[in-house]
Amino acid sequence: MFRALADPTRRRLLDALFKEDGQTLGALEGRFKMTRFGVMKHLNQLEEAGLVVTKKRGREKLHFLNPVPIRLVHDRWVSKYAEPWASGLSGLKNKLEARVEKVFEIYIKTTPERLWEAITDSEIRSKYNFGVRIDSDWTKGSRFATSHPASDAPLGEGQNLEVDPPRRLVQSMRALWDDDVKKEGTSRVTWEIEPVGDSCRLTVTHDQLREGANEELYGGWPMILSGLKTWLETGELLTTPGSLMYATPATASTKR
Repeated sequence: MFRALADPTRRRLLDALFKEDGQTLGALEGRFKMTRFGVMKHLNQLEEAGLVVTKKRGREKLHFLNPVPIRLVHDRWVSKYAEPWASGLSGLKNKLEARVEKVFEIYIKTTPERLWEAITDSEIRSKYNFGVRIDSDWTKGSRFATSHPASDAPLGEGQNLEVDPPRRLVQSMRALWDDDVKKEGTSRVTWEIEPVGDSCRLTVTHDQLREGANEELYGGWPMILSGLKTWLETGELLTTPGSLMYATPATASTKR
């Protein structure tokens, strides 16, 4: 990742995706004074580093900025020293963005079955998802609800639109934790698991968001996925201030 970031052209490509996510190669090419092949080569290196994720939309191939690897660096070195400053800047970044689709990708050394269990098991989910539990029978068309021991009311609800264990889970989602997010209505979250050697590539797509949607709906994904990776690979919980902000004391101290 650091090697990919060392090149100024690749940093400018990430800046371009930061300003407007989901761009085609042609759109990105128009921003640089270099050949199409040159832009493609830089994008390939960013994709190999996990900093860019591509998604097919008909005949077009769209490029998305993936913040998860940078979040992992943040969790390892930055947050313990400067979490309040980093969180404030991250909030400012999200407030200035106006995107309707968010794509997050991470590689985790585990099996598809174990990863699926971690996504759908309420007790496991609470370990890396700010103490939040999820309850459902995980059949197509069924409902789910999320809750937290510190809250008397549900934090979210939705429907399981596609359930294909251990490969794909598509859910509608409506946030309920305060009046501001309730106004956003329903969005969609897609979990895709792909085996890669002895690991899995997990891609989470949060879409059907309105332009300028409240950043609370999607801003926590990098930390949630970082916590998921940490727990599955080490049995430990993230102990950064942000990851423990809403965790219950029992959850914060429990190991696998």
